[in-house]
Amino acid sequence: MSITNGFNRAESATMSTLRRCAANLVTAGTLLARPTRVNGWRFPRLELRTMVIVAGITVAVFALLMTTIDAAVVRGVDHVPGWIVSVFDDITDFGKSGWFLWPLGILFLALAAFPPVLTTFSQRVLATIMVRVGFLFAAIAVPSLLVTIVKRIIGRARPYVGGSLDPLLFSPFAWVPAYAGMPSGHATTAFAVLVAFGTLWPRARTILVVYAVLIAISRPMLIAHYPSDVLAGALFGIVGAMIVRRYFAERRLGFAIGADGKIHQYPGPSLKRIKAVARGLLSP
Repeated sequence: MSITNGFNRAESATMSTLRRCAANLVTAGTLLARPTRVNGWRFPRLELRTMVIVAGITVAVFALLMTTIDAAVVRGVDHVPGWIVSVFDDITDFGKSGWFLWPLGILFLALAAFPPVLTTFSQRVLATIMVRVGFLFAAIAVPSLLVTIVKRIIGRARPYVGGSLDPLLFSPFAWVPAYAGMPSGHATTAFAVLVAFGTLWPRARTILVVYAVLIAISRPMLIAHYPSDVLAGALFGIVGAMIVRRYFAERRLGFAIGADGKIHQYPGPSLKRIKAVARGLLSP
């Protein structure tokens, strides 16, 4: 009977944790879906003419890169020493979004599953951390997901697909990896990481820039992408992460929009407070 009771208690505790986690996830989703809380200032609407001009300039720039630089850079990789290519081959995998999304997602779920027996102070600290973890996850996941779809709609061939080096080879809606060159998913992730983590920890921006640039260089170095693919991915990552940041700021989740229209980060919990909460959680 004691063993049976032990199993029942363990099962009950597990179900309680799952229900608590689910309830907190629903609460988090409700906060993300709530209406904007910006007072006074509004994001300026772009006129159709301005949008057309910006789009035209962007297309012209990328067309110029495709016809003048892309093929030359890929051919130049043949003259790069093998050991350098090998180093970038080891580096490039760190541009995959899973390196960030899995740890952040697990951490977010763990925070959502904490028992409600904590003090009010501890709950506030954990809620603040949870908002920041959620921001990091969304700022990386959203542009990465969009790029996964957009690159298959564009259908640009990767280098040497089709038997020759043709930067203007496209097969829209092909939905195969060979024709999923633009934008680069690795570059999107790397620059989204740069913006997301750099927003929360400005002092780390130098290291983050080095990381993003190395990932970006690795893609054409391994002949997986053209340079314009990487540039498109970088823009996607930067703009996507900035849009997520503004979305959070409009709902006053970790950020706020000032009267001047600039985004300001709310003060986060100090390391001392985080350690105090951790000691409380670990203490019997």
